[in-house]
Amino acid sequence: MARNGERVGEISQPPPQPQPPPPPARAASGGRLRTRADPLLVVCRCFSVLTSLTALLCLAVNVLSAIRSFKNGSDIFDGIFRCYAVVIAFFVALAETEWQFVLKFTKVLEYWVARGMLQIFVAVMTRAFPDYSAKQKDLILLQNIASYMLLACGVVYVISGILCIGCIKRARQQKEMTRDQAVKDLEDLERRREELEQLLVAERV
Repeated sequence: MARNGERVGEISQPPPQPQPPPPPARAASGGRLRTRADPLLVVCRCFSVLTSLTALLCLAVNVLSAIRSFKNGSDIFDGIFRCYAVVIAFFVALAETEWQFVLKFTKVLEYWVARGMLQIFVAVMTRAFPDYSAKQKDLILLQNIASYMLLACGVVYVISGILCIGCIKRARQQKEMTRDQAVKDLEDLERRREELEQLLVAERV
């Protein structure tokens, strides 16, 4: 009888509750996943900033040249020519930002060869029709610096475009955007899991 009572007591005891699995280890402190930047994209962004600043320098030089041409009244055609150079230089600097709103209307500038040829054209316009008078040596110096710098950037773009560096850069950029979106989704899921765990603990209490 004692053995039967012990068996009944053992059967009547509730089975142990399974313990919840431990939370997964996080990739970084604070639950935020870290992604490594692509070296090629970093170099391309730095070069885009340099090209944009050079284009803005060409813009400023052409503005000064246009003001002096119209002010002195010596060469109206040179002033008009400088105005065109200002507009195209501004467009070159704007294209380096790679805004989708800008590239949507100028698909050709997505290709580095076309972008480099446009930069070379602006450099030639900045260097054209120099005034060699002794009073404007400072302006001539700025024209030379700006034009040759933008010319070098344009040549680099053309050579890189021929070597298909632009296609590789666009592919890696798309891959980086996909990876960033995946990391963001994982962070949202992690935050949602923590909220559900807190609600579950509150209901148990």
